[in-house]
Amino acid sequence: MSPVRIAVVGAGLIGRRHIALVRADPGSELVSVVDPHPAARDGHEVPGYAGVADMLAAVRPDAVIVASPNRHHAEHVMQCVDARVPVLVEKPIADAPADAASMVEAAEAAGVPLLVGHHRRHSPIVAAATEALRDGLLGRLVAVRGSALFRKPDGYFEDAPWRKAAGGGPILINLIHEIDNLRALCGEITEVQAVASNAVRGFAVEDTAAVTLRFDTGALGVFLLSDTAAAPHSWEQTSAEDPAYPHHADEDCYVLAGTDGSLGIPTMRLRVYTGERSWWEPFRTSVVDRSGADPLAEQLAHFRAVARDEAAPLVDGREGLRTLRATHAVAEAARTGTTVSIS
Repeated sequence: MSPVRIAVVGAGLIGRRHIALVRADPGSELVSVVDPHPAARDGHEVPGYAGVADMLAAVRPDAVIVASPNRHHAEHVMQCVDARVPVLVEKPIADAPADAASMVEAAEAAGVPLLVGHHRRHSPIVAAATEALRDGLLGRLVAVRGSALFRKPDGYFEDAPWRKAAGGGPILINLIHEIDNLRALCGEITEVQAVASNAVRGFAVEDTAAVTLRFDTGALGVFLLSDTAAAPHSWEQTSAEDPAYPHHADEDCYVLAGTDGSLGIPTMRLRVYTGERSWWEPFRTSVVDRSGADPLAEQLAHFRAVARDEAAPLVDGREGLRTLRATHAVAEAARTGTTVSIS
């Protein structure tokens, strides 16, 4: 079978990771890199273009990965949809839910596969936790506790001053990953409350937030988020899925608690009662297997299958839109001090 011919739009940090994965994948062929900056698009031994339209006209790839800055996602995806080319767009699907809805509707009307790069859906950790919940090991899910506590260095903001302005805080940059994880594990989020603070950095955007969530299953959740906290309680620092981050193997960033037991993620420590369900009784502790491949590589393999019409998207445009709406609801709740419902 011929490899799937893939173009990558955007050769920044995540774009370069996609380029490397496509090159390393025997089922894929990198055919173009698109970036407005010559230094970014050149040197990949494939034709480089400043714009998506020029690339689509000249190269005609089988599929496109859009990893450009968020503000360009809608434009670049719509160009691919117009050209009837399957597209995987990095998260978030767009800056605004209205733009995302237009993208989804256009892709559906054209019959073009639109996938959103919430790559943790392909994580063996998420798969193992989902199976444990589906198998009823925890009983009925009651409560979820999550955290994304980490310290971004000062250079992170000096290199990209837009991160100090509205939209550049951890709610819209980082929490969107966690919202998608929690939706995959616990069900749809129906309402949120939140408070936020910029007391440490003093930027126009938050550096810390505390969130409460209600799920359609009846479960409740709390989530603590900060990009200025010197702590290792984040997915990046606990999952070992990205070698760029140090690994704290004995820490969890989520705890799922049910009527029969609880599961720590990503240590996958499962604690269930051996007898009566009572706080006077001891738990039996075991570890759920979480073996598997790199989620980004798994996502690429899945994208290939979708482009060949061999599979349906795991995270399609509507899934990306639901996650974006829930994340924007958190930002609105923090801004207004009100409970925000999500339809």
